[in-house]
Amino acid sequence: MASGAFTHNTTVSYGYAGARRARSWTEMSWLVRHRARLLAAFALMALAAGACLKLAGARGAGTDLWAVAVAVLAAELTVEVVRTVLIDRHMGVDTIALVAMIGSLALGQELAGIVVGLMFTGGAALEDVASSRARRELTALIQRAPKIAHVRRGDEVQAVPVEQVSSGDIVLVRTGDVVPVDGAVVNGEAVLDTSTLSGEPLPATVAAGMPVLSGSANAGAPFELRAAREAAQSAYAALVRLVEQAQAQRAPFVRMADRYAGFFLPATLLVAAAAWALSGDAVRALAVVVVATPCPLILAAPIALVSGLSRAARRGVIVKGAATIEALGQARTVLFDKTGTLTVGTPKVREVLSTDGVGSGELLRLAASVDRFSAHVLGEALVRAAGEASLKLSVPGGVQEEPGQGIRGTVDGHFVGVGSRAFLRHLGVPDEEIASAALLSGRGSGEAHVTVSVDGHVGGVIVMADELRPDTGQIVERLQAEGIRQVAMVSGDRRSVAERAGRELGLDRVYAELSPEEKLEIVRRIRADPSLRPVVMVGDGVNDAPALALADVGIAMGAAGATVSAETADAVITVDRVDRVADALHAGRRALQIARQSVLAGMGSSLAAMGFASFGYLPPVAGALFQEAVDLAVILNALRALRG
Repeated sequence: MASGAFTHNTTVSYGYAGARRARSWTEMSWLVRHRARLLAAFALMALAAGACLKLAGARGAGTDLWAVAVAVLAAELTVEVVRTVLIDRHMGVDTIALVAMIGSLALGQELAGIVVGLMFTGGAALEDVASSRARRELTALIQRAPKIAHVRRGDEVQAVPVEQVSSGDIVLVRTGDVVPVDGAVVNGEAVLDTSTLSGEPLPATVAAGMPVLSGSANAGAPFELRAAREAAQSAYAALVRLVEQAQAQRAPFVRMADRYAGFFLPATLLVAAAAWALSGDAVRALAVVVVATPCPLILAAPIALVSGLSRAARRGVIVKGAATIEALGQARTVLFDKTGTLTVGTPKVREVLSTDGVGSGELLRLAASVDRFSAHVLGEALVRAAGEASLKLSVPGGVQEEPGQGIRGTVDGHFVGVGSRAFLRHLGVPDEEIASAALLSGRGSGEAHVTVSVDGHVGGVIVMADELRPDTGQIVERLQAEGIRQVAMVSGDRRSVAERAGRELGLDRVYAELSPEEKLEIVRRIRADPSLRPVVMVGDGVNDAPALALADVGIAMGAAGATVSAETADAVITVDRVDRVADALHAGRRALQIARQSVLAGMGSSLAAMGFASFGYLPPVAGALFQEAVDLAVILNALRALRG
């Protein structure tokens, strides 16, 4: 028999980014933090000492020792019951255990009373241990939050609190240190262990100038980092806030235990009174009360759901709370944003369609040489593609750019223009060649077409596309295997582009050319259909934040940093893999299934035991031992949710 009465479910709020939060005495006191285990040890020692006295012939002293121990435990429990009534405004199921201990003293059943006390406190201690194990991934994320940063001040490196790091500061990250702030590698390269955040076991090498997220660990030589933002606004600080919320929230399934107690307590007393009245034996009533506590509902549900939280965290998905895990376990629809969620989010060169006058490789080299001087995302993609093709770029001369239209310059004696067809017409390219370029563009299957002119004539068209993520290949099949009835895309992209991606992925529906307001309407409409609820929305951008907030579960792709979408979402994927959505759903499904399984099996056993106790087949001591066996079984079963 176990409950939360002997366990203070305090959430330790670790300071981060200057948040020096006041900690209550329950968090600071070692005695209070280990209260449940200490009380269980006290009950065990009292039981053993009383048994030794009886074996030594001092039977009266042994009985008195048991009675005193039961009185102490009952007094402790009385304080908790009164506190629950006054603060939480409800009568908890702990009252049943209190009635059992008081009844055992009144009926001279001291042995039954001390066994009940041991089983009750022992169950609370088991719950404490199991909850700690279930939360270990979440707790690890909080405990490793860095408090100190080593900042370069002139020629010296000073250790300062992380809240004193400002954007632009140079931070030294020593071997083994956790990166305290988001930033970029200053020089050389960094070898980072991201396993705690992403679940990826292999370290990643990051070159100079590339971004680094806080929370990663330096697995290589020391390196310097230029801070991109303050620690309080970093990616890891956002994750810590999510974890703190996860530890503080209780799922609806768990809250149901409180409401359940309001019905179960009077029903138990009624059955006990009936057994007493019909048999004339008050001990039978005591036995009914002993086996009546609905421990499987109190213990199995929260432990299983918290285990689901921990399982998801191990796969790189930080879920805000057990309520979200429960919603994931019941989800029927998953909606994906497209750009940056199902796709890589950066354009790539798909095809180079050249005319007869110039080869495709030379066309790409000339275009990329001019675009070296452009900050446009398509220009960066051209330069990247030329580098991947090992093309030697030249330094252009006379470069002029018209933002949003194109860029021109001289490369190795050739006048090169790169941009839209209207831009090339402005450069003097003949209209008939512009028309032929349009026909050439029609052969491409990409999302953007860059026209290139060489010495006043169309040289060809470079087809660009935002490619699907490599991990999206089987995501629809995996989601359907988890019981998802509809997998759809909600995108602001052109319909032809979105539908092509939808066909490649095998999506059930594609909603395209949507504004943020229209995305909200789609989510609202689907949520109105009971057969498609709960609805999960997955996105990465600021414009996804309203839809993420409206959905039953919003999941943000947070690998790129702390964005508005990550702050408003119910879960954040810390690794750049969208297939972790399926992992999160699996963790939720498994946790909810195990919670229900444990509750049904455990409550069935308890109800059966109440029947046997009513007819005198299960005395109080045996009933207490049986109840503890049930508690242990449901706890161990609930911990199965930690495994995949």
